[in-house]
Amino acid sequence: MNINERIAALRSVMRDSGIDAYIIPSGDPHQSEYPAAPWKGREWISGFTGSAGTAVVTMDHAGIWTDSRYFLQAETELASSDFELHKMYNQFSPGYTIWLSKNLAPGSKVAIDGPLFSLNQKTKFESILSKRDIELVITDDVIDAVWNDRPIVPLEPVFEHDVQFAGRSRSEKLEDVRAVIKEQHATHHLISTLDDIGWLLNLRGYDVEFNPVFVAYCVVGLNSVDLFVDSSKLPADLSSKLAEDNIQLHPYASIYDFLKTCDQSCKMLIDASSINIKLYESLSKAHRMSGPAICRDLKAIKNDTEIEHFRKVMVKDGVALTHAFKWLEDTLDERTVSEFEFSNKLAECRSQQEHYYGESFAAIIGYKGNGAIIHYRPHPDTSAQIHKQGILLADSGGQYFDGTTDITRTVTFTPPSDEEKNAYTRVLKGHIGLSMAKFPKGTNGAQLDTFARQHLWSDELNYLHGTGHGVGFFMNVHEPPQGFAPGSSQRATTVHEIGMVSSNEPGYYKEGHYGIRIENLIVVQEADNEGFLEFETITMFPIDTELVEKSLMTEAEINWLNNYHSEVFEKLSPYLDEIHKTWLARKCESI
Repeated sequence: MNINERIAALRSVMRDSGIDAYIIPSGDPHQSEYPAAPWKGREWISGFTGSAGTAVVTMDHAGIWTDSRYFLQAETELASSDFELHKMYNQFSPGYTIWLSKNLAPGSKVAIDGPLFSLNQKTKFESILSKRDIELVITDDVIDAVWNDRPIVPLEPVFEHDVQFAGRSRSEKLEDVRAVIKEQHATHHLISTLDDIGWLLNLRGYDVEFNPVFVAYCVVGLNSVDLFVDSSKLPADLSSKLAEDNIQLHPYASIYDFLKTCDQSCKMLIDASSINIKLYESLSKAHRMSGPAICRDLKAIKNDTEIEHFRKVMVKDGVALTHAFKWLEDTLDERTVSEFEFSNKLAECRSQQEHYYGESFAAIIGYKGNGAIIHYRPHPDTSAQIHKQGILLADSGGQYFDGTTDITRTVTFTPPSDEEKNAYTRVLKGHIGLSMAKFPKGTNGAQLDTFARQHLWSDELNYLHGTGHGVGFFMNVHEPPQGFAPGSSQRATTVHEIGMVSSNEPGYYKEGHYGIRIENLIVVQEADNEGFLEFETITMFPIDTELVEKSLMTEAEINWLNNYHSEVFEKLSPYLDEIHKTWLARKCESI
């Protein structure tokens, strides 16, 4: 079926079920940003492949709601179907719910698939829809009735993440979690988020593209751990190790029946932002207690072992990037290179480094106007050919057993225009401003976000995405809760604490012409004065200086850039041959 035929088939099922609107999210029963194949229902019904967005189908309308990172991508991917793009200028707004409340008649029924939505989302939907006498209906998976060749739940193997990398054993982490359970006066804690389960148990998998996680649920009690995962995914020796740690294994799908057996003696601590509706309803006989997402908060604070590995993995990644970018420049002297080919070259160069697992996300390689498509992903048949002229934006990252990387560089192959230099330099000034920030303990992401935007704002320029996100350790490259963003989202309101690793990536985009973004990873550390914090920049790779308008830079900013490049050369050069060392020295020259 093509997209319009899928819409028609879905509407037929909706009509038979008395449903007036159906909401299809981009997530899964674990509230994942990147779902495994069987839960990519929004992509299947609409053809929109962005990692964030929601589809809504009514009897006379089909819409995709997504934020500014995906506007241009969505316009392209939806052009051949009846789906209409609804632009969300605030990516955290309940735009589609408000649209439904305004466009459906009183008495209408809006349906959602319970496992795909959190308890918090259900509450928000009901608060908006009920004002117009519109009923929210929790249904079975309606998409399943029309998606005939739907993939099965992955059965990829699970493996252990060695404590030499993790820094703490699963027994130690379980002690930390149980301490919080006791503080909350609970007896058990339900964990449904895949990255939290993987972090807690020092386990990793291959079930989700780019994220080293496996599909599972976990219930931690004061004296027990119940892990719900297909047993065929676990090698015998790993199953034995888990048994030694008193971790009981159950079939993945049995979680709902297990929770239904919990009675009032079970004081189950849940996180309302991540527990799905079906899980919550299965706990109807238990004492349900809303509380913190314990593992999320604990894993956001990287331990000393993890931070030291982060520093080392950035050197490996910088060496790989040196090989990739020099190859690009040399090859462009002879021929053009497609965006897709260069994304593969980045992965190839990273794969030659020790402890490589895979890429941390699909590389964003945007040449000229494609760089303005914020989450652009080149495809083999349609990607642009890179010539030795104009601007290229390259945003990529690697997964290694000893860390996760995420870096963006914007480079020019020919002398830039004054407009391009102005925009680039203001982005760079913002990047440096956040890198150099000193701030009192208790400062949140919204307060710090302004450091990165101020120089663009002064020229009446801006970007519509957040300035940064938390980063996992051999885990999801986008890791809550912290980051840098305006507004009142979790990323904006979370206080930055010592040990948190985040991205610093301000940008500027001119549709149809170019995209500019500069991204490093930074870690929070103590400042010299008691009560204050600062950032250490840990990403190691040169920032293009050909695009810099030096007259716009302050002495402090110039010193930061020159010192950064001195550190990059010092750390990367011992691992390079003379040819690549010469190339790197040229890129790290002082301005």
